[in-house]
Amino acid sequence: MNDRSFEAERQQMVADIVAHTVFVTGRLGKASLDRRVLDVMGRVPRHAFVPASLLPVAYGDMPLPVGHGKTVSQPFIVALMTDLLELQPEHEVLEIGTGVGYQTAVLAALVRHVYSIELIEPLATRARRQLAAMGLAGKVDIRVGDGHLGWPEHAPFARIIVTAAPEHVPRALIDQLAPGGRIVIPAGPYGAQQLVVLTKDAAGHVAEREVLQVSFSALDTPQP
Repeated sequence: MNDRSFEAERQQMVADIVAHTVFVTGRLGKASLDRRVLDVMGRVPRHAFVPASLLPVAYGDMPLPVGHGKTVSQPFIVALMTDLLELQPEHEVLEIGTGVGYQTAVLAALVRHVYSIELIEPLATRARRQLAAMGLAGKVDIRVGDGHLGWPEHAPFARIIVTAAPEHVPRALIDQLAPGGRIVIPAGPYGAQQLVVLTKDAAGHVAEREVLQVSFSALDTPQP
């Protein structure tokens, strides 16, 4: 199948995201997501990031397994986290948890550059290959490493997104956030995770807001 074969499914996915957003308006404080985010969700080929056996459900509003005990996130969650970042074209973004690169591709369509860290080397390799095939290699750098530590060589970052859940927001990520920046991260023990937005003001003070309950795999650390 070529990309055009999935166009109707992709647009239905966007419609599902819009409907889901309305359903959680009370928690979000708004009834719709940024139109730019929805437009990008309607263009990025999610089917290119999932195993061939899952192509028939590539645009379902659900997480899908991609190997190594990991998943590509539910489209609504990808759209919501992207929206909560309040991205601008000039931003440089740190992503913790590249996975197969779907969220990375969405980010790269909206900002100047994405620095992404993935603990599992085969996933990082797969993501690099797919993003390069999409012409995004020049907008994305991927390294294999411990996401808890961030990427200090390229800090500070205007925005940071984390796609796996630590129990507490890593201090290194807060330190690497630029004044005026924000972090979107799931945090907490499994079964009690909250999607959290942290903002840092010009004086370096950090504020935190819980958005809604979520369920992510844990933010792992390298094994000795």
